[in-house]
Formats: sequence, structure tokens, C-alpha cells
Amino acid sequence: MEETSISLRPPTNGNLVTILSIDGGGIRGIVPATILSFLESELQKLDGKDARLADYFDVIAGTSTGGLLTAMLTSPNEKNRPMFAAKDIEDFYLENGPKIFPQDSCPLAPFTKMMKTLTRPRYDGKYLHSLVREKLRDTRLHQTLTHVVIPTFDIKRLQPTIFSTYQVKNKPSIDALLSDICIATSAAPTYLPPHYFKTIDHSGAVREFNLIDGGVAANNPTLVAVSEVTEDISRRSPDFFPIKPMDYGRFLVISLGTGSPKSEEGYTAHEAANWGIIGWLMSGGSTPLVNVFTQASADMVDLHLSVVFQALHSRNSYLRIQDDRLSGLVASVDIATKKNMNDLIKVGERLLKKPVSSVNLDTGTLEPLNRETNEEALKRFAKLLSEEKKLRLAQSPHERAHFANPPASSAA
Repeated sequence: MEETSISLRPPTNGNLVTILSIDGGGIRGIVPATILSFLESELQKLDGKDARLADYFDVIAGTSTGGLLTAMLTSPNEKNRPMFAAKDIEDFYLENGPKIFPQDSCPLAPFTKMMKTLTRPRYDGKYLHSLVREKLRDTRLHQTLTHVVIPTFDIKRLQPTIFSTYQVKNKPSIDALLSDICIATSAAPTYLPPHYFKTIDHSGAVREFNLIDGGVAANNPTLVAVSEVTEDISRRSPDFFPIKPMDYGRFLVISLGTGSPKSEEGYTAHEAANWGIIGWLMSGGSTPLVNVFTQASADMVDLHLSVVFQALHSRNSYLRIQDDRLSGLVASVDIATKKNMNDLIKVGERLLKKPVSSVNLDTGTLEPLNRETNEEALKRFAKLLSEEKKLRLAQSPHERAHFANPPASSAA
């Protein structure tokens, strides 16, 4: 009989700590959505059609559009199952993307967009806000079906604010509505307005938040997720097995990018030498300043984790899937035409066929690690995830008690 409960037994009942991380990138969230659909389909081949990603990962982390994906994969529906299957997320983008990022077909649209960016965000965010509130309703951070980590940045405090289910008990003020967290982490500077809200904890203390896109702090939130797990382990949480310092061999990490234009459409020092505020905010139809800090953040995280996992002989436990050769409209974060969104689906499908790669900081490009494709690596990870879940079920105290003292109806 297929298991219907969402509860993934804690790592202390198994061998691994499993982490899924999803980058920010606006409409390019379609790329990791395509990858996730493939991964979930592989898990369903192993464990049945009702398998969902939240059943296998101890923590799912996401920034900006990745934060929205995280909420969709972990928010409970009326049956206490994930609100979305991974295969449904592409259609969510195709249906709602043009309303979140409305397109102007006027010949003067690029000029109008540039002028608007100088005085206010390109988009008012009203449709996105209403959509997120409709889907997530009154779900709060602590109610997600597995642990989540969603970075934001507080522009009043000038510091990151990390919404982590690991921290809710110690910091009840962050137990905000998941809709507010998603709106905040998606508020990319120059594209969508900052988000203000407040929480009141059980003691009556009020905390105010003035938040923008988590990409300012961690566009690739993988390292934030690893840090949250490590901190919980250091507090000797009963959910975790004893772990040696830096024992990354017990971590199984999948990190998904949304694609990058850096290998094809970077900027030269010569052209940037004449940029002022306008140039850094708008050049060639893109936003160089946003591109610079998001790509720098993502690559540094990938570099750190690649080196650490390799040094500790655990390279096969870390999988980063990213395409750094986007060009043209698919490299944008807000071109939500039907053609461009379908092209992004194709980017994700092609990415599955490409070899597993890692960033080379000398060249600035992704280089193949071996002959294994991303598709093959995901199949390998799916088997590991399935085995880990089954091991935890077999080792959990509840299951051991069940088999030791079976119900009268099943005893022979």
C-alpha cells in the first residue's frame, strides 16, 4: 500500500540530510520547474503516483521565484498534501506569468519601460499579491509540509531576514503568513515594490518587516539551507543523528539555477566606464546592477559547496544544475510572452541532457565534471532519496513498534 502521509521521518532514522534549493530569476523559474517535474516523475516511478518532492527533502529552500516554488511544493491543501505537484508548476507560470509581468506590444515599449524604471518599479505587483494570497490563504511558515528556508532582505535594518522553519520556535516573530514571505522574497529592486507587513507573537510583541528580494542576500540559497541545518544539528536537535564537524558526506544536496546570460551577454569595462546611475539600472534592456549581484552570489555559493564536497570526497552528493549560456529574451526575468515561456521550457529540457557541470572562476563558465548528464544524475539522486525514505520508515520507532506488536486484525 502506498504511503499517504506527508511526514518524512527525521534524519536520525536514516543516513542522510536531504536538501533541495532553488535560485531566484523571475519568469526563468520555468527552468527549474521543468527540472523538478522530471525529478518528481522519477520518484513516482519508484514509489507510486502520489509521491511528491516534499516527501523526500528535509528542507526545501528558495529565493524570489524559487521561494514561490518552495511554497507551492510545501504548502498543504485540504488533504494535508502539497498544494502543487511539480508537473503542474509549468502551467502555473504559463497561465499567470503574463499577468504578473504584463507585456506592452507598443513599438515604444522599451523606452517607456526604461523611463518607468527611473521613477518607480516596472510592475505594481497587484496581481502577484492577490494570486499568492488566494493560493496560500492563511498558511503560516510553521505549517509547511517539510522544513523551508526563504531568504529576504530588510531594507530598514539593512540586513538579511531568513524565514526558516528551523528558527520558528526560537524566533516566533518570523512565523509570518507564507503569502507575505513569498511576496517579500519576490520583490526584486526596480521590478516589483518592497513589501511591508508585521507579525505579533504569542507574547504580544510586534515586529515590522520592510523587505525586498532575497536575491540581494542569497540568490542561490543552498548555503543558507546548509547553514540552517548545521545550526539545528549544533543545537543537538533530536531530529538529527550525531554528526562530525564538516561531515558533508551525510548531506545530499540538489541546487537548481534559473539560467544565466553571463557567458554570452556580459559587460565590458569600456562600456561600463561611462555608466552613471541610469546605466547601471538600465543598459541594453537589462538591469546590470541586479544581474551583477545575483550572479556573484549564486556562483560564490556554488564554488564554496563544490570545493567543500570535493575536498571531503563527497562530490557525488552535491548536484548543481545551471545553464550559463542563455541569450536573448530567455535571459530576461520578465518577458512573459507565450513564445518566451515555451522557449524557457525547452531550455530546461535541454539542460537535462547536458553534462553535470561546475563553475570555473578562472574562465567564468560552467565546465563538465564527467560524462554523466543532469538527467542521469537526477535518476541517481531519485534512487538515493527513495532508499533514504524507506530506510527512515523502517527505522522509525513508530514502525518498529508496529511490527513488534501488530494489530489483532493482522496477527496470524
